[in-house]
Amino acid sequence: MTDDVVVLGSGYAGTGAVKKLESVLDDEADLTWVSDVDHHLVLHESHRLIRKPSLRERITFPVTDIKAPSTRFVQGRVTALDADARVVELADGETVAYDYLVVGFGSRTAFFGIEGLREHSLTLKSLADALEIHEAITEAAREASRQDPAEVVVGGAGLSGIQSAGEIAEFRDRHRAPMEIHLVEGLDEVFPNNDPVVQAKIRKLLEEKDVRIHTGEFIGGVDAETVYVGEETDLDYDVLLWTGGITGQDAAGTVAVDRDQRSNRIKAGSDFRTSDDRIFAIGDAAIVDQPGDRPAPPTAQAAWQAAEVAGENVVRAIRGQPLERWTFDDKGTLISVGEKAVAHDIKGLPIDTFGGPAAKALKKTVAARWIRRVNGFADAAKAFPDM
Repeated sequence: MTDDVVVLGSGYAGTGAVKKLESVLDDEADLTWVSDVDHHLVLHESHRLIRKPSLRERITFPVTDIKAPSTRFVQGRVTALDADARVVELADGETVAYDYLVVGFGSRTAFFGIEGLREHSLTLKSLADALEIHEAITEAAREASRQDPAEVVVGGAGLSGIQSAGEIAEFRDRHRAPMEIHLVEGLDEVFPNNDPVVQAKIRKLLEEKDVRIHTGEFIGGVDAETVYVGEETDLDYDVLLWTGGITGQDAAGTVAVDRDQRSNRIKAGSDFRTSDDRIFAIGDAAIVDQPGDRPAPPTAQAAWQAAEVAGENVVRAIRGQPLERWTFDDKGTLISVGEKAVAHDIKGLPIDTFGGPAAKALKKTVAARWIRRVNGFADAAKAFPDM
């Protein structure tokens, strides 16, 4: 009897796993792909849409164009996972049965219990989110004046916050919009817990774009008009974007496997197997064991790498073969601030940190490489100039 393999999610982890499974499965299993949206978004470039929403055609790809004809696609929001019955439950009441399950449905934005933050902030986790931010920025600029500029606050100075602030600044400059942009980070520096050299380069680019940086004080609360930072700083806002962290999907809390209680993300070994031998977890949905004390990072490149090995391991499990163990291979970090970029610790290059045209070209190349893997060379070539 043919096994049923089900992959959840159309982000990097889910899409990568589907592509790998399609390449290595023969007639050993039927493959079903489940996602709440009918497309794959190149999420690490989604901040581009804040400035220019027409770029959606460059970084969004229909599932029907990505998958093989033999792969079944089901669009629906996963609400529960029943490991005993081996079924995935969807919001519309439909169920999808599996013999092997790959949980790659990503994460949600974490609000850390900050009063008013969930109710009043925008987030950047999807195509719809990016377009909503664009509309909010556009409306705020339309209603502003030189005497009363629009106030935009971005909470969190990790990759998403830095890149979003840079795109908002580009929007402001290109449209000559009266707008003040604030980037708030509770820790002592932008891009926290990273090399001071790269932190300094990012800060310089942000300051060159007239982004006002507030570090060292956490957001304590938010109401409909004001972000309260620490004990002394009140930032009135017209648009508030929160990029400050991730937590597991609600559905992850329904399945009988080991989870991290604080973040609700599923625990997986370095072979991506969970405490249930039939369930594998990858990407932001998972906390994946690695050598040493730290799990794999919740980054795009980690998800790309993980998907390759996870897909192979599902096939190995079906065949009764030993599973491969995965160790994250950090290729380096690329961060854009508007039209400029910073590259740090790029594997194979002798320079630790650099900017300029080389960093920008490298970032474009990495984005195009992923698009080529997902949907072929033609789409990668079309996207490259806009990355």
